[in-house]
Amino acid sequence: QLQLVESGGGLVQPGGSLRLSCAASGSRFGYNFIGWFRQAPGKEREGVSCISSSGGSTNYADSVKGRFTISRDDSKTTVYLQMNSLKPEDTATYYCAAAPYVQNLCVLTRMWYVDWGQGTQVTVSS
Repeated sequence: QLQLVESGGGLVQPGGSLRLSCAASGSRFGYNFIGWFRQAPGKEREGVSCISSSGGSTNYADSVKGRFTISRDDSKTTVYLQMNSLKPEDTATYYCAAAPYVQNLCVLTRMWYVDWGQGTQVTVSS
């Protein structure tokens, strides 16, 4: 089991950037693929991006491809989500989650994920 804590959210103008961090505690960080999800008010939680346990494979939702980049630093047991060219429709609470699978792929399907953080708010507005 991993404990996950997100940080880095805030208020940013359209076109701006933010970097979210997901800090994990627990000895099995390297045995998990990690995903970022987001949920806007009144909407379903949706997958944004994920990275495999090895870091060699990533996956992005179509809505963020080319704008967001996910990475992981296993020495710091942290996953990052660099968000550029932010749009008002990116406004949501962002959650990171861990799926206990060692494989060179990841998926953006909620049912695979076991451990979740509490979320960090991202607001894109002028």
